[in-house]
Amino acid sequence: MNTAPRSIALVDCNNFYCSCERVFRPDLETTPVLVLSNNDGAVVARSNETKALGVKMGEPWFKVKELAKKHGIVAFSSNYALYACLSNRVMQMLSDFSPVQEVYSIDESFLDLTGFTDVTERAYRIRKTVLQNTGITVCVGIASSKTLAKLANHVAKKHPNSRGVFDFNRLSVRQVDSVLSNLEIGEVWGIGRKLNASLNHDGIETVLQLRDADAPRLRARYDVVMAKTIRELRGEPCIELEEVAPAKQQIVCSRSFGQCVTDIDDLQEALTHFMGNAAGKLRAQKSVASMVQVFILTDRFRAEDPQYCPSVSLPLITATADTLTLCSWAAAGLRSIFKAGFRYKKAGVILSEFGPEGMGQADLFAPRDEPDRLALMATLDGLNARFGRGTVKVSGERPSGRWKMTSDRKSPAYTTNWDEIARCR
Repeated sequence: MNTAPRSIALVDCNNFYCSCERVFRPDLETTPVLVLSNNDGAVVARSNETKALGVKMGEPWFKVKELAKKHGIVAFSSNYALYACLSNRVMQMLSDFSPVQEVYSIDESFLDLTGFTDVTERAYRIRKTVLQNTGITVCVGIASSKTLAKLANHVAKKHPNSRGVFDFNRLSVRQVDSVLSNLEIGEVWGIGRKLNASLNHDGIETVLQLRDADAPRLRARYDVVMAKTIRELRGEPCIELEEVAPAKQQIVCSRSFGQCVTDIDDLQEALTHFMGNAAGKLRAQKSVASMVQVFILTDRFRAEDPQYCPSVSLPLITATADTLTLCSWAAAGLRSIFKAGFRYKKAGVILSEFGPEGMGQADLFAPRDEPDRLALMATLDGLNARFGRGTVKVSGERPSGRWKMTSDRKSPAYTTNWDEIARCR
């Protein structure tokens, strides 16, 4: 009987957003780099050099500016199109190394390497291939469960002797215990700050202590997820790889504006843009929505301004994924909650109550999505997929510019715009 443990690999791109920026700026290889959130508000990615200077994740940019000037930190606005493009290239390469892959996030992917006789060598080939073909450095953690693979990846990143690959399955029981005894429980997948503090209060501070804890007692105190985490730390796979991502049960599209807006037309343009994106995502997963929610917010950080943060939920008689129909509902929702005299900083739409395409009982007097409208949506999606999102829009999406994001430090669209393609000097 074969008792060999499963070999689950987590491949994680190092400092992904910063690495993407450096691919086309090799002159920044040893320069501190950071990437800012929407509207250049806060730090969302840091190179190792920036981390060493004490810059924290989520720290507001205005607090970092002087430090950046002093130490020559190069700051970039988020360039999501570039990051998505490079992510897709990395994930495609990883699919060549295993028939079973779960793309977990934009910079992480699980691979099932069970049954391969060259697991460690394959992991090093993954690193070499991705670096050679994209310029992105990855680390690989391997273990018999996804939770342990996450921890192995953390070790691979932190310890230079690993050369970017760490495999728990190659260690003896004593070696595994030694590694886990030197890892804080905050490094465990799913252990957040509050749970960390609560477990510390119970005397559990290291991963080894959590692995060896009384699982039934902790399940009763917390939940079944805690019991699964403990079993995963013991090498028992409880969380399977998802080769196909499950359909979302809610789609949210919202954004803070580059500057406050006061006019309802500006808000409607923004909401139409958000709803166009949300409806496209809805159709991509072959779903229809029965609920539309609209919200608008003033700037809560401007205490001197009057505050107003309304929202409205609109149940639809007939579920739909038609952009034009959903935009009309969003416009109706906006008209019902808008009040003049306020400076609005953010708006958004939420689609929920999903079902599969063609589901639901229509109202006798309500028009259903006609075949020509379905064909129109298919054509819209096809053109945007071929030529880039936003190539074709509904008329109400014409941006005034007043609600657009601030992105003064955005790098060129090196991979998605012929006019900005990288050129050799």
